[in-house]
Amino acid sequence: MNPRIPSTAGLRVLIALAERGSTVAAADAVNLSQSAVSKQLSKLEASVGQSLFIRHTSGLQLSEAGHIYLEHAKIALKALEDAALRVARLSSDPDVLRLHLLPILGDRWLLPRFARFAERYPTIDVQFTSFETPGQAEPDAAFRYGAPPWRGQTADYLFGADVALVGAPEYICRVGGLEVLDDIGRFTLLEHPQTPNCWQNLRTALALPAEAPEPRHYVRFGFYTLVIRAAIAGQGLAIIPRELIVRELASGDLVNPGGIGFDSSNCYWFTRPADRTSRRALNLFHDWLMEEITRRD
Repeated sequence: MNPRIPSTAGLRVLIALAERGSTVAAADAVNLSQSAVSKQLSKLEASVGQSLFIRHTSGLQLSEAGHIYLEHAKIALKALEDAALRVARLSSDPDVLRLHLLPILGDRWLLPRFARFAERYPTIDVQFTSFETPGQAEPDAAFRYGAPPWRGQTADYLFGADVALVGAPEYICRVGGLEVLDDIGRFTLLEHPQTPNCWQNLRTALALPAEAPEPRHYVRFGFYTLVIRAAIAGQGLAIIPRELIVRELASGDLVNPGGIGFDSSNCYWFTRPADRTSRRALNLFHDWLMEEITRRD
């Protein structure tokens, strides 16, 4: 057997037809005419040597061969798209640096310091993104939260292991003080549901007994920044990495009663693809970032 390799246009039509069930809807999806879609399907089926769809009055349904081809068509197109992005990067501007940035880390730590990098390297164009979209160029590096390893990435530790239970001093005083952790039953706890810095992590780290009191109430926010702002505003206690609230702890806007906290295995990291030679702009940014981590101003 010597099957012919189908065109990428044919594979895109296959995926569109499988997802939408008609040539009319598929034509809109791939920006072709209905007749062009039909021709691409005919060519694809001719190259395969089998029907990829069963025709019904209600629309098109994948045949067994169609299911097999669809699975591998998606893999093949994704691989080609990834290759195209990586090749495009080889000829990209060496002074353009694309970084994936977590909003809380950017707001509370990186951006207040970033002017020093921009002043030192004014010709480097840094482009930050906090999310990924289809067709977007792959970032040169990424800030991540969690615990390594990440497959195919080298990781440099930034901060985040030192996590503290904090609150506004006026709030703590108003509720009656927090001398020992058993007093937590009088307090509201502020949490971000997608981070592991929560009451259960604190209980586990401190090996609290099962009968230890629970917080009186929980309030959860979809953005970590709002957890910090709510704590400053005296709406409850929060469990936060110290490095994100250095200024608030120094000013007294937040306090860490009794030094209550724990060492977290989930931290902030800077990661780079391990299988790619770093460009000058990324190397300079990495070196600057490591300098900033050691600064104490």
